[in-house]
Amino acid sequence: MSLQDQRVVILGGTSGIGLATAHLAAAQGATVIVASSNPESVKRALDTLPETASGEALDLTDTAAVTAFFDRLDPFDHLVFTAGEPLTLLEVASMDLAQAHAAFELRYFGALGAVSAATSKIRPGGSVVLTTGAAGDRPGPGWSVAASICGAVDSLVRALAVELAPIRVNAVKPGVVRTPLWPDESIYEVTAKHLPVGRVGEPADIAAAYVYLMNQGYATGTIVTIDGGHVLV
Repeated sequence: MSLQDQRVVILGGTSGIGLATAHLAAAQGATVIVASSNPESVKRALDTLPETASGEALDLTDTAAVTAFFDRLDPFDHLVFTAGEPLTLLEVASMDLAQAHAAFELRYFGALGAVSAATSKIRPGGSVVLTTGAAGDRPGPGWSVAASICGAVDSLVRALAVELAPIRVNAVKPGVVRTPLWPDESIYEVTAKHLPVGRVGEPADIAAAYVYLMNQGYATGTIVTIDGGHVLV
């Protein structure tokens, strides 16, 4: 499988899982376009990617800015959405609904808005790969909002796969992954002890799933779980 001569747009592609996906796609011959809200993060990412890569700072919750971004782009083959922010656990008894709304703004509505703006630019044979999470299948205390976002994205993937056909729409469902969104090392240590694989995920582990789904021309409406066995224990 190869992405040779294909164009891949990765929203959230300047750090963590998104940047690892950009590197892997580029290694398979793709031209990658990355975007995230932090200009410095974009610059750092482009310093590590091939010269063919490009990127820009983009507020993914700004509908007009996202629409303008895709209007400027030439047609491309794959859209990947990995954008996120540090997760905040919200307990129901002390729920701040403003925080709950804000959590959905990027991870759900940001993804939906990006797909809406991008669809007309995706070339035949292309795909969309979104991001959900294992919390949707096995949440813990304080995870009601995060788990709800994951469940909403799971349903969105299946609905879009039908509505946007023949564009393929899939998602990756990571467990705990060592990225800047999880800066507390103690989380990794505690989690690793309970996982069947004995460790938490690394960005490269998860990136392989995004690239697989871009290459896999017979998969649509599919959610690939890469969680180290989290849902089993």
